[in-house]
Amino acid sequence: MGSILFWAVTVALTLAVAGLMVAALARGRMAGAGPAAAFDLRVYRDQLAEVDRDLARGVIGPEDAARLRTEIGRRVLAADQALQAGTATTGRSAGRPPGALAVVAVVGAVAFGTYGWLGHPGLDDMPIAARLAGAEALREGRPAQAEAEARAAAALPPVPAPTDPRHAALMDQLRKAMTARPNDLQGQELLARNEAMLGNYAAAARAQGMVVALKGPVATAQDIAAQAELMVAAAGGIVTPEAEAVLAAALDKDKANGIARYYSGLMFSQTQRFDLAFRFWAPLWEASTEADPWVETLRTELPDVAWLAGQHRYQLPPLRSAAPGPDAAAVEAAQDMTPEDRQQMIRGMVDGLMNRLATEGGTAPEWARLIRALGVLGDTDRAKAIWAEAQGRFTGREADLAEVNAAARDAGLTE
Repeated sequence: MGSILFWAVTVALTLAVAGLMVAALARGRMAGAGPAAAFDLRVYRDQLAEVDRDLARGVIGPEDAARLRTEIGRRVLAADQALQAGTATTGRSAGRPPGALAVVAVVGAVAFGTYGWLGHPGLDDMPIAARLAGAEALREGRPAQAEAEARAAAALPPVPAPTDPRHAALMDQLRKAMTARPNDLQGQELLARNEAMLGNYAAAARAQGMVVALKGPVATAQDIAAQAELMVAAAGGIVTPEAEAVLAAALDKDKANGIARYYSGLMFSQTQRFDLAFRFWAPLWEASTEADPWVETLRTELPDVAWLAGQHRYQLPPLRSAAPGPDAAAVEAAQDMTPEDRQQMIRGMVDGLMNRLATEGGTAPEWARLIRALGVLGDTDRAKAIWAEAQGRFTGREADLAEVNAAARDAGLTE
């Protein structure tokens, strides 16, 4: 029924536009075509052909093509009015409409032929509600974490044991120790890292989950996002409902966390909610640098996700610069310069880094470099202000706070 209705509406609209075009061009020929208006009509015919070529190449979709044809049809009517006004005194007799009929025939043939080739004329239409329901069914039908891990383990070859017998013995001791002392935070962190290095992602995810649980409220967004990433790896790349909940907890701690934003977008892409995947991935791309681990995947997949989300004109913007700013080596090298050259060099690097951190934000090491550089310059007031701002930005992120506080000590801001 939906297919019949689609074709009925399509044919009716095509005939209506064709009738308007034939009537307009026929009136124009009967009155005599002025040079400018006749040129306009030739341009509009070329535009109609270009619309069909774009549709065939996949540059635009059927809806955009229909909208453009309608707009060009309006311009044809306007050109017809100009023809009538410009040739009213020429006294030329009625012309022939076959040219208009030929244009309409070509446009209709190309349009319907293209849709028959690229589209699915036999399918019923799928309103947005049905699409959303289908996406929600995909989301609800995801396997649980344990099931996904079992499937992934069955599909992949077993993880090889460490080639070094000493490493294998140490891993065995570490696993036994964590079984006996599960509340050992440092031991769980060590276990998570080593299991991940060996490819035992399920075991690594469990150990990282213990790290997050033991840290409690001081667990950082990075700690939580690392757990989610390991869960996805253990599930064979599927973002399960359990992993989704962990990602939400990471974003609740820090909405700018790149790992959590990437895997949240991946979850929506896997469940065909490309509009929501685009909302995660497009801003993430703009905030990323070439050094970020998700960049290559986004470079390949984000344009397709954008197209499926209806963002047909989207193009990947350039990645932001990853200029590191003054580091410890640069500051140390400056000690051998003359005081004037040293001050000029450091101030140039400091100003560039300060502007970037103010506009784009940055990592804790970058804030630490800035604090140390201001200390070298003797600009303690600005160093204290930057330190205070960094403390506010990294609230609840203990590792980052430790880094900027160490820089403050090096700059002489604390005892």
